[in-house]
Amino acid sequence: MMATSKPSAGGMSMRHRFTLALAQLGLMIGAAVAGVVTAQADAPAAVAEPAPAAVKPQQFLYVLRLVPRLHDDGAWTDADNAAVSRHFGHLKQATAGGRVILAGRTTEPGDKTIGLVIFEAADEDDARRFMESDPAVVAGIMTATLHPYAIALQRKD
Repeated sequence: MMATSKPSAGGMSMRHRFTLALAQLGLMIGAAVAGVVTAQADAPAAVAEPAPAAVKPQQFLYVLRLVPRLHDDGAWTDADNAAVSRHFGHLKQATAGGRVILAGRTTEPGDKTIGLVIFEAADEDDARRFMESDPAVVAGIMTATLHPYAIALQRKD
């Protein structure tokens, strides 16, 4: 035969009071654990601060123009041609390294032709250093002007 609890003077059976006490104990344990978790979350971290997010490079464009003495194809020297070869190699290497996005030139005669280099740099000073290090600029066969730039649309191949 199963024992039954009789209500006590307060109107609750012993089983009901025991169940209520267990529930209260569970709530107190839960609150204590939550307090520890909260206290741990609020405690100063023992780990190093996360590194700042990498700064996204800015885009720039420089426009190249031949110096007037090279507008005539017959005026080119071996040294001028060698400078153009170094210029192309420099841009090819920067493209392979991910810095140059696009480089090219118009196919017009020397007095009208321009070259364009679209590239990324940390800031304007970095962009200017990159432009001024172009071998064609260093050799004095091309002049260059720098412009901030932002690609708005780009074809996906």
